[in-house]
Amino acid sequence: MSDLYWLTAEQMARLEPYFPKRHGKPRVDDRRVLSGIVFVNRNGLRWWDAPREYSPHKTLCNRWKRWGERGVFLRIMERLAAASATPKTIMIDATYLKAHRTASSLRVKKGGLGRLIGRTKGGMNTKLHAVTDAKGRPLSFFMTAGQVSDYTGAAALLDDLPKAQWMLGDRGYDADWYRDALQAKSITPCIPGRKSRITPVKYDKRRYRSRSRIEIMFGRRKDWRRVATRYDRCPTVFFSAIALGATVIFWL
Repeated sequence: MSDLYWLTAEQMARLEPYFPKRHGKPRVDDRRVLSGIVFVNRNGLRWWDAPREYSPHKTLCNRWKRWGERGVFLRIMERLAAASATPKTIMIDATYLKAHRTASSLRVKKGGLGRLIGRTKGGMNTKLHAVTDAKGRPLSFFMTAGQVSDYTGAAALLDDLPKAQWMLGDRGYDADWYRDALQAKSITPCIPGRKSRITPVKYDKRRYRSRSRIEIMFGRRKDWRRVATRYDRCPTVFFSAIALGATVIFWL
């Protein structure tokens, strides 16, 4: 089939150093299986709908589940980002991801963190928080239920911020504690003040215009149907889809 997706030899050369070591029985061809995983995630398919050219659907699904549980896809994205990012200016924002009915069970397993799905005005959603470099390429992600405040994601991503000079964010991140935390890291916030502030906040309006790049990043991520619509109940599996897509789109 001419419309199938295949990772190139150059892309595989960049990915292979981060693959788990082979133990025992040799793995099925990595390029074929990973290309199939990308194809399924990009097009929002069920695993048994994957074209046979990639591998049996059970092989694809098993590889996806095992590597996702071990955090392989997230680790690949973070290491490629650390090697190639330009973090002089970084940006932060969050977006909603619609939860499909197959994922929207709110029942919490005993001792677990739940589905990370919440009820908002737009229905059942998951919220994705992200930090990107100056080109809008993702450096780190954090996932919460849809009704959770942007401040929660900002606090969770704070410790992993790279060394940078500027942080761009919208009014949703205008909080004194967040500005102070950025200043403590020698990062200058470029964040407009909320309209409810008595004293207006000064910020670099010209620099702030480039914040549109993080919005473009979210738009490109949502081109992948298994990201724009969450079909997976397990938050770890869904998070792996987010990391895999970010790696293929921005870092390969």
